Amino acid sequence: MHSATRPLADVVIHLHPQTSCDDRSKIERDLRARTGVVTVTFNEEQHPHALVVQYDAKQLSSQEVLEEVRKCDSDATM
Repeated sequence: MHSATRPLADVVIHLHPQTSCDDRSKIERDLRARTGVVTVTFNEEQHPHALVVQYDAKQLSSQEVLEEVRKCDSDATM
């Protein structure tokens, strides 16, 4: 039996330095709820205003990930 693999991609999103912890929690929660998102990771120690999102490239695009983040942080960039 052949198992199909998902084409996974990663995108790094940079948040505005003034983004609050509440906003970051909402961003993480909302991203995790999106179909196609596999993982959402903040690196608090080295890059506190960046997150890495791994997603299924057949279900979601990097632009859609960025648009989701911009609902809480309009200054977010890839």
